Formats: sequence, structure tokens, C-alpha cells
Amino acid sequence: MSTKAARAFNTESADVYDVLLAPVITEKATMATERNQYTFQVAINGTKADVKAAVEKLYKVTVESVNTMRVKGKVTKFRGRKGKRIDVKKAIVRLPQGQTIDLSAGL
Repeated sequence: MSTKAARAFNTESADVYDVLLAPVITEKATMATERNQYTFQVAINGTKADVKAAVEKLYKVTVESVNTMRVKGKVTKFRGRKGKRIDVKKAIVRLPQGQTIDLSAGL
């Protein structure tokens, strides 16, 4: 089960909300929207092709490129016990000039 095909989503049967978990709304991500780049938190096993298909299906836009990154969870302490935050995967989606996504509409 360590093959890439086993880990990837079946885009036809997977719901777009299984791939796209949430938009990232931070100061840095908001400034990137001026360059037609939108940041989403995605499933750990989601691929670039899955993210592209989900964004195009959900927002009805054309996606130029997708960059993904895995953010490792921080090791923390809480009341003397060690813990670890969960690992997340983020995707930065670039749209062509003239197309936009309204991230506040679905909230």
C-alpha cells in the first residue's frame, strides 16, 4: 500500500471537501491574493492533480499551477506533558489573470 496510486484520491468519486479542507486566511495568504495566488489546507494524501481538480470543480475557475507543502506539527508542552500538533498540508493555487475566488462567500 505504499504506492502513489494507493494513496491518491479517486477524483471522480471523492468529494471536493475531502481534498480541500479549509482556506488559509492569514495576512500573508491575503496579500498573495493580489498576485492571483490562493492558499488552502488540503488532505495529507491529496496530490497536486487532486487539488487542481477540486478547485476547478468547486469554484469553476481555471488553475494555472499548484504548489504543495507539508508543515510538520510543533512539539509542545501542556501542563507538564509533551504533545505534538498535527501535521498539515497546504496548497498554493495560482489562477490566470482576470479570474478570482471569493473565499468569504462560503463562510
